[in-house]
Amino acid sequence: MSEFLVVGAGAIGTLVARQLADKGHTVRLVSRSGTDPKVPGVTAVRADASDAEALCQLAENASAIFNCVNPPYHRWASDWPPVANALLAAAEASSAVLVTLSNLYPYGVVTAPMTPATPMLANYEKAQVRAKMWSDALAAHDAGRIRATEVRASDFIGPQSQSLLGDRVIPNVLKGKACTVLGAADQPHSWTYINDVAATLIRCAERPDAWGRVWHAPTNPPRTQRQAIDDVADAAGLPHVKVKVLPSAMLRLLGLFSPLMRELPKTQYQFTAPFVIDDSATRSELGLEPTPWGTVLKNTIAGY
Repeated sequence: MSEFLVVGAGAIGTLVARQLADKGHTVRLVSRSGTDPKVPGVTAVRADASDAEALCQLAENASAIFNCVNPPYHRWASDWPPVANALLAAAEASSAVLVTLSNLYPYGVVTAPMTPATPMLANYEKAQVRAKMWSDALAAHDAGRIRATEVRASDFIGPQSQSLLGDRVIPNVLKGKACTVLGAADQPHSWTYINDVAATLIRCAERPDAWGRVWHAPTNPPRTQRQAIDDVADAAGLPHVKVKVLPSAMLRLLGLFSPLMRELPKTQYQFTAPFVIDDSATRSELGLEPTPWGTVLKNTIAGY
């Protein structure tokens, strides 16, 4: 069995650690708080992900490093670069494969389903930060300094996941209360199950033919926000609830008081037009399929 370093103890990082431990591997799970998931085979470690020296020591015997870090949404521009540089340094020093969890932001506004070959044309800072992280990792990979791969997912669905289809929606559905969504309620949108994200990260670490490439986590066919909310109600055996759209003017007003809300208008395009992931390469080349939508809903509801 092998040793792995998972950096970031949020929903995805914890799932990666758990799935690796279930395979019999030894895992170090790194976070600022040293959060312990209390999983046999997983050791919680308190460390700063931007501390290159600390990460190099922790990764010394690791077969792969999983970047599942999630800085505060409004601080990506300041917090991501030192973390990304520290992870690159740790991957180079240890020869561990660097497997990074990312999102669809770098593509920007699209008019067709997104594939890993879709150009990274986003013109706003948050997306450009993520695009540069992959460009830097790929350059180091192509130069032979490290081995790197990246997994991109759409908006998450699943217990404890940070998502627009999470704490803002599901508890309301279960209480029979109206839900408020961003952008538009009736545009097709991809929702990626967090367990499938973790499984894809691990598969990419295991497969040399996955290195040096971007992969999309396997994802079920798109559902509009309204359809997804109705699906949650149906899966819970409850009546459908009213779905309201938060006016753009109100979103901007809320942004005056909340750094998080201030960032959301820049990504609202993802919900005002079709925003669909193409995972065909992952299915055909890595042999992964998404968890059936009904199971996703059942497991997500159970988490609440």
